[in-house]
Amino acid sequence: MSDMDPIARELEQQLSRLSAQALWLVDENPLPRCRPNPSVEVVGNRFDVIEQLQQQGWHARFNDFELGTLPSAGFNTILYRVSKEKAVVHHLIGAAKRLLKPNGELILLGDKAEGIRTYVRKAETCLGGSRTESKLGGNSWCARIVRSGEGGECPDSQSYAELRSACSDQRLEYWAKPGLFGWNKIDRGSAFLIEQLPAMLETPLPLSGSVLDLGCGFGYLALNAAGPETRLVCTDNNAAALLACQHNLRRAGISGEVLASNAGDSIRQQFDTLLCNPPFHSGFSVDGDLTDRFLAAAQRLLTSQGSACFVVNQHIPLERKAVGRFADISLWADNGSFKLVRLRKPINSTVQGHS
Repeated sequence: MSDMDPIARELEQQLSRLSAQALWLVDENPLPRCRPNPSVEVVGNRFDVIEQLQQQGWHARFNDFELGTLPSAGFNTILYRVSKEKAVVHHLIGAAKRLLKPNGELILLGDKAEGIRTYVRKAETCLGGSRTESKLGGNSWCARIVRSGEGGECPDSQSYAELRSACSDQRLEYWAKPGLFGWNKIDRGSAFLIEQLPAMLETPLPLSGSVLDLGCGFGYLALNAAGPETRLVCTDNNAAALLACQHNLRRAGISGEVLASNAGDSIRQQFDTLLCNPPFHSGFSVDGDLTDRFLAAAQRLLTSQGSACFVVNQHIPLERKAVGRFADISLWADNGSFKLVRLRKPINSTVQGHS
């Protein structure tokens, strides 16, 4: 492991040492390179991460950190590199209190800027035992917190496991939950895309034909673009997003498949319309490859006569990145914060018509 990544290096070392009855909680942060440890059970909320671990031979499960089926006091060690979202971290610290055996250890890793020092203090209070901390390099830390006695008050997880009414507009109420990016507001870029979508596609909403919401989040684009005649598929990498999107479609009376995938890689059918507000962050870092992966998916999944409508932050060079993938690239609108790009005529498309 590179010296530039002390947390990943420490994770690798910890995973190689863990023995019987250990649990590794993984979010969207980069994985260390290490051999699977048969003593370690893995739970994670990112489809691509769990898929990668399963392919490597780890015993890994994909869900939204739904840990209720795991045995109380069933683990000697829980290993966790803190997530970006505070509610997720608080939820998992609280879960560790139930899951750890007496004198079991919660091992937390993270950077000072990510709140690791505060999380460690909260975990010490919750678990009721002692803590030991070590600096890994830079501002990165590793802490071991012992589970002792009845413990104390655990941090507020904002009832993380529960979906709740999060925001609304003139048409709909949207349900979501903490831990899902932008969970309690309507994304301004997505609203801009829906506002302009009828003109971009030269057709009124709701759309007919087949529609893919690529990176659906809680389903805003799908809910506003689809109707009874739409053959709709929504996909996301985040387990919380899939739960929220399915719930919102059901409440709105819209039929559609909601599928886990990594930037659409598990989807084989093709679509007349593709809608996408792609993420550009992975964990705590900006990931420039994400845009390329969503464009590659659009190129593969769009019918030869279809339209892919993207909304991106103004600084994302989507039009330049789309060159060589689409023969028709149009910057449709730019409001100073977001831009809308319509892509048509995928290059080297294998489709000869509609799905």
